[in-house]
Formats: sequence, C-alpha cells, structure tokens
Amino acid sequence: MGEVSLLNKKTLYILIFTTTLLSVFTHFFIESEVMQFITACLSLLTWATLLGKATESVALYAGERLGGFLNATFGNAAELIISIFLLKEGLFDMVKASITGSIIGNLLLVLGLSLFFGGLKFKVQKFNSMLAGHNVSLMMLAVIALFVPAVFLQNMTTDTVNTVSIVIASVLLIGYFLWLYFSMVTHKKELGDSIDGIPNFDEKEKDAHLEWSKRTSILLLVISTVFVAIQSEWLVHNIESVAEALGWSELFVGAFLIAIIGNAAEHSAAIFLAMKNRIGAAVEIAVGSSLQIALFVAPALVFISLFLGKPMDIIFTTYEIVAIAVAAFIASSISRDGSTNWYEGILLLIVYVILGTVFFVV
Repeated sequence: MGEVSLLNKKTLYILIFTTTLLSVFTHFFIESEVMQFITACLSLLTWATLLGKATESVALYAGERLGGFLNATFGNAAELIISIFLLKEGLFDMVKASITGSIIGNLLLVLGLSLFFGGLKFKVQKFNSMLAGHNVSLMMLAVIALFVPAVFLQNMTTDTVNTVSIVIASVLLIGYFLWLYFSMVTHKKELGDSIDGIPNFDEKEKDAHLEWSKRTSILLLVISTVFVAIQSEWLVHNIESVAEALGWSELFVGAFLIAIIGNAAEHSAAIFLAMKNRIGAAVEIAVGSSLQIALFVAPALVFISLFLGKPMDIIFTTYEIVAIAVAAFIASSISRDGSTNWYEGILLLIVYVILGTVFFVV
C-alpha cells in the first residue's frame, strides 16, 4: 500500500472523527437547527465516503458476481436510509424529490464530471457499446414507469392509486433483478468491462487497491452504515425547519442538497476511475446508480412505506418527470455510441446547472 493511499486513509479518518464529534456536540448542546443540519450533512458526507470505500474493498475480496451485488446494495445505502427516515416523517414529496435528484445527479453531475476530467487526460475514451445500448433502454423504462402513472392516475381514488403503485413497483423490482441476472450471468461476457461497477483489475493491480483486510472491510462497512443511519435521522429531523428558514423549497432541498450528500461515495469513485481511463466502470457507476434508484430504490420505498403504515404512491410531479426525462435523453444521446470526450461532460454539467436553477426558483 502506497504512501498516498495511507495519507488519504488517515485524512479520511481525521475528517470522520472531527465532523462526527462536531455533529454530536451540535445535536445535543446547540439549539440552532440550521447548525445541526449543516454539521449532520458534513458528518454524513464523510461516513458516506467511507461506506463507498469499504463497499469497493469488500467487493474486490468477494469476486465479480457477489461484488456486483454488494456494490448495488450499498452503493446507494445513504440515499435509501435518508429516504426511509423521510418516509417515517411523512415527507413523501421530499422523498420523491430526492429520488429525482439522485437520478439526475448521477446522470448529469457525476457522469458529467467523470467525462470531463477523464477527457482532459485522454482525448477519446471508449466503453462497451452494447452495455450503453441496454443502459439507454433501461433509462427509457424508468421514464415510462414514472410518466404513465402521473398521466393516467390523476383523477383516481387513493386506494386505486396505491394499488397501481404497488403493481408498478413490483414489475420494476422484477425487471431490476432480471437485469442483474442478465448482465452478470447470461450475458456477462458480452457486456464486458466492469459491468458491476468494479474495474477489472489484474491480480497485481487488485492487490494494490486492497487497503484493508477482508474482516476490516466488512467491519467498516457495518460501522459506516450504522453511522450513516444515525446522521440521516438527525438530518431529516431538521430538514423542514431549515428549508423554511433558508427560503428553499422542499423540491430543491430534496432534489439537489440531499441527493448530492446521499451519493457522495459515487461521485469520487466515478471521477477517479475515469481519470484512470476506466471510463466503462465510471459510466456504469454513474448510470448504473441512476438505474438502481429508479428501478430498485423507488419501488422498494413504496413497499417500505406500507410497512411503516404510511403508503406512498409512485406519482411524481410534472417538474420531476420532465427533469428525469431531460437527463435521460441527454445522457443516452451522449453515451449511445460507446465513446466519450471532455466536451460531452461539459454538456451534461450545463444541463445540470439549468435544472438546478429552475428547481431553485420553482
């Protein structure tokens, strides 16, 4: 393990200790809800980063198939945990906004930054075009799954809306798990490079990326998940009052602030891989994470809401559907040919700024 890697680990540990201590002190001894929210955000960011690194480490030990499953399960853990606490508070609009923000954030911000920084180092970067084609189809499925109920269920009774939401959530979950089976088992070779979001290291290179032992990796995975849950609960507890105090809409807070915090782990990982000319892995992290949110996390939250006794439907607002459709359209048009450059990253970032601006003023 190199000196830089060790320095990065030490820095991360110091940041985690400092931000967590600050968050605990503010939560119990400072009455300002804005300060409590800010410190919880900072602590959540550091724990989400550790969660991402621990997930990657466990995945490298577990091998490609199990590693892909672990990456899919824990990659959006912070987002899922935050959403569950929002559900408990009955903040359904903010849950849907955070889902929207995660999808567009990964498709535009994470992918855009990855293509930009990777493109600055390598003039043209290529990845599996067959995988790109399937990603495009799955993105269109996500848009359809959100668009259809929003149009057809407008004047239906609550019971009908909830029933249809359960049916749609069920078929999306089935479709997601069949996609995992398709991509990791039956068509694993055809889809090629790093379909599970973990780069295809050779043994020597793999050893260089193993910063922790297997036991340490699993322990850190569990610990970071617990602290992500704690900080998420504290963050959600203050989110309404903070949004009101700052004059921000729930739509903006959910779609941009929460989404960026919840997906912190993917941001750094995708950019790092793109700069190593592993654009296939970077694209799969960014696009794959968006697909997981749309096809797994959102449907799963519908069922979780039933267990919490507060059923959430799957009807999104027009703003949210348009934002997701725009992000899916530009991302699919850029990635369809299986090659990228830095200017395509700029295009994605421009669209993200446009959506962020209009969400802020809505």
